[in-house]
Amino acid sequence: MSQLSLLIQNYGVLLVFGTVLLEQFGLPIPAFPVLVVAGAMAVDGGASWQLCLLAVLLACLVCDYFWFRAGRYYGSRVLRLLCRISLSPDSCVNQTEDRFRRYGPKSLLVSKFIPGFNAIAAPMSGALGTGTSQFLGFASTGALLWGGTGIAVGMVFHDSVDRVLATLETMGSTALSVLGALLALFVAYKYVERRRHRAGLALPRIGVPELKALIEGGHDPLIVDARSVTAAALEGAIPGALLYKDCEPGQLMAGLDRDRHIVVYCSCPDDVTATQVAREFLANGFHRARPLKGGLDAWHAHHLPPAEPQTA
Repeated sequence: MSQLSLLIQNYGVLLVFGTVLLEQFGLPIPAFPVLVVAGAMAVDGGASWQLCLLAVLLACLVCDYFWFRAGRYYGSRVLRLLCRISLSPDSCVNQTEDRFRRYGPKSLLVSKFIPGFNAIAAPMSGALGTGTSQFLGFASTGALLWGGTGIAVGMVFHDSVDRVLATLETMGSTALSVLGALLALFVAYKYVERRRHRAGLALPRIGVPELKALIEGGHDPLIVDARSVTAAALEGAIPGALLYKDCEPGQLMAGLDRDRHIVVYCSCPDDVTATQVAREFLANGFHRARPLKGGLDAWHAHHLPPAEPQTA
């Protein structure tokens, strides 16, 4: 038997546990293919699918409970941290916050199947006050569904997986180089995608001191809160801010002076959502629309007080 097969047979459960653990903590390591291989090996008696599934459950619960407690203690701050370290585009967290709030803890059942959503499901559960027992119940079931699906796919298509493994075995150490190169290409692709995404959002910004000067100078700037409804519920807004998600954009813009200063802010890295909303205002003739540099974090950094957002 080749070294590759021996490695999977002798350390399969540990490999499954370690790979899933690292992926759930946010590292760009695809764990699902490992589950497929484990399922294929289980058919031939090279691994125990029961132990592999248990390893998936334990690894997921370790990570999920960690992020759950972090969300309970740090709230929206841990969500922004996850968005910053993610290789996905920066808007991923903002786009999924309200989706979680809509379906609640039940979304944990499918969160691991949805890229981006998995990153925020556990901390969002903690931030929104989900009970620990309820969280663990849904998180455990979701982990078993996800892990069981991967293992089942491997068991069903074990012949094809065996052929791939046989090819890798004949390649010897070259196989590890190929797999490492593929992983590096994946990370590089996501990095380039992220840079391209940021470049497309280049727009002049307004700083907090300049915004404060506009307010004190009587220019009456319209401050627009571009965060999701969920994010706005977790953290107070800039005084007098209008929650954009509560407005009908067409009706809002129709009643505004196009020479008015429009300042849009969010709480995501690189002011992604604020820039997108500011572009909508610019496209409708509001030539003084700008995103707030640094968003809500920059506002708080100037020791300015928060307040609840105004609705339309």
